[in-house]
Amino acid sequence: MSFTRTWTVRFSDTDPFGIAHYPRLIEAIHETSELFLESIGWPLWDLIDVHEIGIPLVSMNFDFTGQVSGGDEVDIRLQTTVGDSSLRFHYRAVHDGTIVFEGTEHRVCVPVNGASSISVPDEFRRALESAAR
Repeated sequence: MSFTRTWTVRFSDTDPFGIAHYPRLIEAIHETSELFLESIGWPLWDLIDVHEIGIPLVSMNFDFTGQVSGGDEVDIRLQTTVGDSSLRFHYRAVHDGTIVFEGTEHRVCVPVNGASSISVPDEFRRALESAAR
C-alpha cells in the first residue's frame, strides 16, 4: 500500500512564468511526508514531543521531468522502505497522466537529545510497514 495526496499548485507556488518553482515542489514533497506520518498515527510533533525521536533528512535525490502550473492538480504518491535505523520515502508525482517528478528521501532515526542513529522503534516500524503493504 502507498499513500497518495493531491497537491493543487497555487499562484504563490509559481515563478514569473507561471510554472511551479522548485522550492515549492520540495515543500510539497515534505508536506506529503508529514501528511503520511499523520495518516499512520505518528505525526512529526508526536515523534519529537512524545516519543523523543526525530527523522532528519540525510539525503534526497529527485528528477524533475515535467512542469506544472497554477491550478494544476498533482497526485504525489509516497512509498516507504524501513531499514534498521533509517527510512526511505520514495515519491512519484503525476499530473494529467505524466510523471512530473520522482525521487527519494533518506532519513535516519535519532533521539532528540543525541546525534547518532538508533533503531526505528518497534511501534513506529509496525505502523510504517503496515502502511507500506
